[in-house]
Amino acid sequence: MADTGLHLLYGGTFDPIHLGHLAVARAALAATGAPSLAFLPAADPPHRAAPGASFAERLALIEVALAGEAGPASGRWAIDDREGRRDGRSYTVDTLREWRREHGPDRPLAFVLGADAFLGLPTWHAWTALFDLAHLVVARRPGSPALPLDDGGTLARATAHRWVGDARELRDHVAGRLMRVDLPARPESATAIRGALAAGRPAQGLPPAVAARIAARGLYAER
Repeated sequence: MADTGLHLLYGGTFDPIHLGHLAVARAALAATGAPSLAFLPAADPPHRAAPGASFAERLALIEVALAGEAGPASGRWAIDDREGRRDGRSYTVDTLREWRREHGPDRPLAFVLGADAFLGLPTWHAWTALFDLAHLVVARRPGSPALPLDDGGTLARATAHRWVGDARELRDHVAGRLMRVDLPARPESATAIRGALAAGRPAQGLPPAVAARIAARGLYAER
């Protein structure tokens, strides 16, 4: 039987995937009651420098992470590699439109992203169209700006009426709502991990299987 419940897509470069990413996925599934979440690695992200590892390597690291770590307490997780199978820049709006063509207009969908990425939303390609395609689940760490925003800016004005506190709003509607998921303080940082690996130091916060593959493949080492 096809899964028709709320589906989560967790976007990011995952460069590399670390324990903090897995914690976000677990928290998003628990907070929303969604039956499924798929990690969605960006192939050619337009808003940052090129990733430190190829799409194929980052995808493989996600695969070993999910295989080696305990799964979520509720729901299940998987991988969606569609951005690696598409030419050109990895625009989220194109990804969500493609997902809608495959799954139809009536299934609830939420895109999971971090608070920092959410704050940069107005710089994304066709960003206002995202609200017609999916909900947004915003993972907020301690120290991030308060959400909902109240600064009167473009993003605040576009999202003020969309925030909900009850996950049933996501499950009962197809798209257009925003929900905040507050995370506990966590030390993991992909930037710090890449820096440690480039300097030949042990990197903190990697799943053991991910650390082993990075070492075996010589990934992120200073060239």
